[in-house]
Amino acid sequence: MEKKPHFVRREFPPREVSSVSLAFLLAAVLLLNALLYLYVNKFYIASGRAETDPGLCPFGYFKLGAVKNCSPWLSCEAINREVRKLKCVGEGAVKKVFLSEWKENKVVLSQLTNSELKEDFLHGLKMLKALQSKHVVRLLGYCVQQFTILTEYHPLGSLRGLNETLHIPKYKGMNTWHRRLMLAIDYVSVIRYLHSSPLGTLVMCDSNDLDKVLSQYLLTSDFHILVNDLDALPLVNRSAGRLVKCGHRELRGEFVAPEQRWPYGEEVPFEDDLMPPYDEKTDIWKIPDVSNFFLGHVEGSDIVRLHLFDIHAACKKKDPAERPSAQEVLDTYRKVLTLLIREAAMPGTREML
Repeated sequence: MEKKPHFVRREFPPREVSSVSLAFLLAAVLLLNALLYLYVNKFYIASGRAETDPGLCPFGYFKLGAVKNCSPWLSCEAINREVRKLKCVGEGAVKKVFLSEWKENKVVLSQLTNSELKEDFLHGLKMLKALQSKHVVRLLGYCVQQFTILTEYHPLGSLRGLNETLHIPKYKGMNTWHRRLMLAIDYVSVIRYLHSSPLGTLVMCDSNDLDKVLSQYLLTSDFHILVNDLDALPLVNRSAGRLVKCGHRELRGEFVAPEQRWPYGEEVPFEDDLMPPYDEKTDIWKIPDVSNFFLGHVEGSDIVRLHLFDIHAACKKKDPAERPSAQEVLDTYRKVLTLLIREAAMPGTREML
């Protein structure tokens, strides 16, 4: 009788990861974390977004383009003699804006158009002079007698045109969740700067709707944000019991904070004298709506929104005292950016370990 061959099943011992391999893996993870730290830091320091901008000149001076030396702010005489208007590029309630040229550099010349609003114009100039920093458009000169202000030109214009800019072939590579979150971080950085400025706590009052907010900021060619319009920046002084009101008219809509709306109902006609004042937490209320615009609808933006859900819910607290500070919002945004970059770079690390 023919015997059937017997197949013996061999048992293999479980594969063990050697201590050398594990140590190598851990070292690689630590190295990658260090590289990620340096990568994120690049945006806050190397790219000129650090708290102190080494490119800034002393007070009363400016640098433009590739020029290494600082020049004094242009006087009335210098503006009249050296600046040439090219065309009108905008007009608001307070001023008319001209694209102009100075020594082969494109610049922006703003001129008062309504003499009744000269106090607003001069307040904007005062703020522009006092707040010169990496967050604020660069002042090049001014003439109080002629109510003119000269500032740096940024060809991408205001944030109103952000989405259109990101659809230009040259900038399509910027249309990512990462770059859009960086813009939101820039925006919150400006708010944080205004709330802790050298002049004290300033409130961004020209912000009654999203379009108005976006019109106050410029997009630079290297995709950072600068505040451009400082005509309406009242000062909060808690120690002196000084709060603010943004204008003398009734504000409506969900975009403005609850404390900015008329609190006595439709049956009581609005009176400015009866309207309670408020503080800088009105700016915090608006951050989620502005950031939602920045994030857009690109791949990954919903994941960013999910990570920002808690801090945005805190920003929308009805009681202003319960809302976070701009610094707390900024810290959270930066943590989320670091976390998401790490997850994108090491999606399988946790499983490997």
